[in-house]
Amino acid sequence: MVVDIHNHILYGLDDGATTLTTTIDMAKKAIEFGISHVVATPHQDFKNYYNPPTKIYEKLDEVNRLLKSENIPLTICPGMEIGLYEGIIKDLERNQLISLNDSHKYLLIELPSEYIPHYTEEIFEKMKSMGYVPIIAHAERNAEIRRHPTKLLHLINQGALAQVTAASVIGLWGHRLQKVTLSLIKQNLVHFIASDAHNTSSRSFDLVCAYTFLDKKLSIHYSNYFKENALHIIKGTPIISAVKLQKRKKLLFI
Repeated sequence: MVVDIHNHILYGLDDGATTLTTTIDMAKKAIEFGISHVVATPHQDFKNYYNPPTKIYEKLDEVNRLLKSENIPLTICPGMEIGLYEGIIKDLERNQLISLNDSHKYLLIELPSEYIPHYTEEIFEKMKSMGYVPIIAHAERNAEIRRHPTKLLHLINQGALAQVTAASVIGLWGHRLQKVTLSLIKQNLVHFIASDAHNTSSRSFDLVCAYTFLDKKLSIHYSNYFKENALHIIKGTPIISAVKLQKRKKLLFI
């Protein structure tokens, strides 16, 4: 059972799949790559994309019914990729946001690409007090984290988790970003790898390719660790929050 916790497979909601045909093609591609479950995470940021829970659940039901009728053995679970904003706690209280697989525990949070907002730590603390665990989406793509990985370490020590993108692991987005991503993994600052798939061509389901790469480049223990944590998302059970595969080295400027 291979689980992808971050992708944009549901059509017509954001910058991911644009048509039902694209969604079906993405589902077939996920199966081809050995993935059995995906957590659909359409963007919800109140600026570019507004996707209330009812809209996502309706689309999810439609697609899952169609996959079943066409004998495509992929299970799509509910979720959101939530762009961090100051009013997020109020919307959580009003049930306007979806946790990963309706776990009422894990939230996929997208930071701005260039910086970490000044209110991030405060909001993460409030989430923690409500029983939620924030998962930082594609952490390697945040410029401030790349410059100062100790800032990611600080957020993790406060209870957050971090996800990196499969394409970054295998070098599809350039050697420099790959180097950053592998450095974060080796420094035990990553808890998940996910595809962040948007289509079947330029941004596809590269998750299993990333696992295979890590098996050869580092150790099978890494891929097993990430696979296990993804299963915990589906089950809503506690994540192994601090992998001890090697002694953490001093965090360096990347």
